[in-house]
Amino acid sequence: MSLYGMMKTGVSGMNAQANRLSTVSDNIANSGTTGYKRASTEFSSMVVGSNSGSYNSGGVTTSVRYAISDQGLLNYTTSKSDLAIQGDGFFVVQDAGGQPYLTRAGAFVLNSEGNLVNSAGYQLMGYSYANGQPTPVANGYAGLEPVTINELGMETVPSTAGSFAGNLPANTAVGDTRSKSLSYVDKLGNRQLLDVEFTKTADNQWDVSVGGQAPVSFTFDPGTDQLTDQATYTVTLPDNQSIDIDFSMSQMGDEFTTQEGEINGSEPSTIDSIHISEDGIVSAQYENGSLRQLYRVPLASVPSPDQLRVLSGNIFAESIDSGDVRIGFAEEGGNGKVISGALEGSNVDIAEELTTMIESQRTYTANSKSFQTGSELMELLVNLKR
Repeated sequence: MSLYGMMKTGVSGMNAQANRLSTVSDNIANSGTTGYKRASTEFSSMVVGSNSGSYNSGGVTTSVRYAISDQGLLNYTTSKSDLAIQGDGFFVVQDAGGQPYLTRAGAFVLNSEGNLVNSAGYQLMGYSYANGQPTPVANGYAGLEPVTINELGMETVPSTAGSFAGNLPANTAVGDTRSKSLSYVDKLGNRQLLDVEFTKTADNQWDVSVGGQAPVSFTFDPGTDQLTDQATYTVTLPDNQSIDIDFSMSQMGDEFTTQEGEINGSEPSTIDSIHISEDGIVSAQYENGSLRQLYRVPLASVPSPDQLRVLSGNIFAESIDSGDVRIGFAEEGGNGKVISGALEGSNVDIAEELTTMIESQRTYTANSKSFQTGSELMELLVNLKR
């Protein structure tokens, strides 16, 4: 056995425990960091060749592992743009240069450009509904773009259907007319009027014209004073807009009465709030009540998530050991679901880290003693010459 070897072994033991204490310090410092994944130090022995008459001490080496696949506790918030993943998967984000990464840190807010960015400044990526139903690319980031909210402008819902109810006077003379106006919303969001005109053409029969278009004949059953068939009038308007109006009319008495006619549609309105569903669909809720799908946020996965490269900002990048990134949607293909209004906390257990710290401190001290003993023996050996 070499005294130098003994001292080197003690040094390697102290270095190993120093590395372990470094991971413990990082874990404690980031115990409140959203999406942080606990680091741990694993030890591996280093053996030096020996013969039957002597033993050469080796040492110890360390490697760092991350518990990326361990779920942290969900902390619920009041912000709908805060996102967490319950189950497997990662959000896809990109930096200012357009480089994509993976993360579980979902504290997203709108920046000055209307992009959803997390606390580290990474932009959330999604598939846009602008070109139809999104379809993920299984391997790769093609088709993904930053989720942008503020460039949507105002939303108009043109009228497509309506209803009209009332009573036509049964005793009026043939040729008499009655009229009423209904309002609708055109494709530009303008409120317009439609004139509805009833003309009696014979006993129990009326012609109905809407918007000055060709009339449709309504026939009433004299026994019930109700329409003999379901009456629907389709109004064709400019810009290929059409409105189907369902009439619910009776024919009795001498008075022309109408209920308030209803036609759907709404005038231009701005975004009131943003909704994100469990399957990752980002929708805009407008002040007029309409809901418009904007993006679908995908979830990424890798065969071995604990082997991902860990980078600053709570982001991860694929490595040779992790396998290739696969893109899918929430609640599909083994992916978890997206929780809006929640954040995933760190998976660090403070009590466990403090226990590890005390253990490493004791072991570090013991290794220093072996180094100190080797140093004292070396000093004794040197003094033999004196």
